[in-house]
Amino acid sequence: MLLLRCIVGDVRGAGQLLRGLQRTSMSSQDSYSGQVPLPRWTQARVLSHAPGSLGAKLKLRTRLLVTLLFSGGLLGACWYVTLEKEQKLRQRRIEQLREVALGQGSFSLLDHKGQRKSKQDFLGSWVLLYFGFTHCPDICPDELDKLSAVVSALDQDASLPPVQPLFITVDPERDDVLALARYIKDFHPRLIGLTGTPQAVKDAGQDYRVYASAGPKDEDGDYIVDHTILIYLISPDGLFLDYYNRTKSQEQITESVRNHIRSYVSL
Repeated sequence: MLLLRCIVGDVRGAGQLLRGLQRTSMSSQDSYSGQVPLPRWTQARVLSHAPGSLGAKLKLRTRLLVTLLFSGGLLGACWYVTLEKEQKLRQRRIEQLREVALGQGSFSLLDHKGQRKSKQDFLGSWVLLYFGFTHCPDICPDELDKLSAVVSALDQDASLPPVQPLFITVDPERDDVLALARYIKDFHPRLIGLTGTPQAVKDAGQDYRVYASAGPKDEDGDYIVDHTILIYLISPDGLFLDYYNRTKSQEQITESVRNHIRSYVSL
């Protein structure tokens, strides 16, 4: 009987102990039912991945994209305005050159091979034209050497079309076909010499406002021809574009012709 009471008491004690542990466990759970404070470095890491931060990044990227698009559009507009301005300047330049009325006519002359040549034969080609005469002691050879050097320098640029060098005499009485053929051998191999009747040569010179006047003859019948010393640049449309006097160097002429070719707009 005593033994039975001891066992029952132990069971009841164990049950009370068990119930006490359960209450303690429930109380512990209730006490930690709230959020547990996290370390600062953990909070910072969580905040860095928060939706608000991602939205800020997207807004920043959107602003950068809009800024780039706006800047690109602004640059494109500036480029277009500049291009329009350059085209208007070129058109105005062409109109001014037409008003000058240089090289508006044509000519019909014989080349150094005896073949008839007119201005139409050179349409579609860039031409560097010089008026002179074969008995010129120094100026004409110097200018034709310079002209030949310009053409040779331009020939080295594969992106440019070939330039045709052309020589028209202002002294047709002495510069016949054979005289021209002998004379032009000393210059660029593509150089073409042109001559003709005194009236045909005079008309060709007047078309470019070339002054030419023969001086008095000496004892041997020799004389000097005073004439305009210019190199003319003619476009593929047959339009006079520019001229170069003796003060222009070969490098300056080459650069000028190159710029004219690259900026040229066909009519």
